[in-house]
Amino acid sequence: MQTELNKVIAALRDFYAQEAFLFEKDVGERAITHRFAVHLEKQFSGWSVDCNYDRLGERTLHLPHGTIISTDDHLGKSIYPDVAVHQREIPNNLLTVEIRKASNHTPLEHDQHKLRALTDVHVWFPYWIGLLLVLDGHHVTMSEVYVSGLVDEALSRWFATRLQETGLGIRA
Repeated sequence: MQTELNKVIAALRDFYAQEAFLFEKDVGERAITHRFAVHLEKQFSGWSVDCNYDRLGERTLHLPHGTIISTDDHLGKSIYPDVAVHQREIPNNLLTVEIRKASNHTPLEHDQHKLRALTDVHVWFPYWIGLLLVLDGHHVTMSEVYVSGLVDEALSRWFATRLQETGLGIRA
C-alpha cells in the first residue's frame, strides 16, 4: 500500500507545482479534483483514473437510498468517489480519493462515511485503499487512509509523515 500512496504523493507534488492558479482563483472542489486526477493518472499506468465514476463493472453502483451514504443524488448523498483508480471492465478497484478544500467548513463525516463504505469488504468489489485529502493552496492540511472500511491509523501516520518529509504536509 505504501507504493500506491507514494504515487499519490508524487501526483500531489506535480499538482501543487502546476495548479496554484486553482487556489489563487478559489475554484470549486470539482475543478481541483479533476486536475488532481490528471496528475494521478500519470502515476498509475495500466489503470483507469476517473472522477465521480458510478459503475461496478457493467452494473451501476447502488447503495441504500436515504442513508448518510447512498446513490440518491437528489439528496446530495452520492457515494460516487471523487477520484477512482481502477480497472473498469473487471472491475478491480485499487484506490479511491475524496478531496476537500481546507476552506470547506462542512463536517467531514460525509466524506469519511463514503470512504468507509467504498473500502468495506462487504461491498461488491471494494476499493483496496481509500484516501481523504484536505488541501489548501500549498499543503495537505489533513489526511486519512482507509482500509477494509476503517481508518488505518498506522498507514495514516505513515502517509502524513511522508507528506511532511516532502514538504506537502503541515508539521504538527
